[in-house]
Amino acid sequence: MLKVTLIRSTIGVKPQHKKTVEALGLKKINQFVEQPDNPQTRGMIHQVRHLVSVEEI
Repeated sequence: MLKVTLIRSTIGVKPQHKKTVEALGLKKINQFVEQPDNPQTRGMIHQVRHLVSVEEI
């Protein structure tokens, strides 16, 4: 499992990146969600790596 935390605002980022953040289940800064560690989730996190922080649980 991965703990994904939104650390930067999505204001001013590409619309595709906003949708990716929402698809991860994040809405507010400092909100975190637990996601399964699989290639699909890793790819989404890689796309918005400048907006989120990731910890392995």
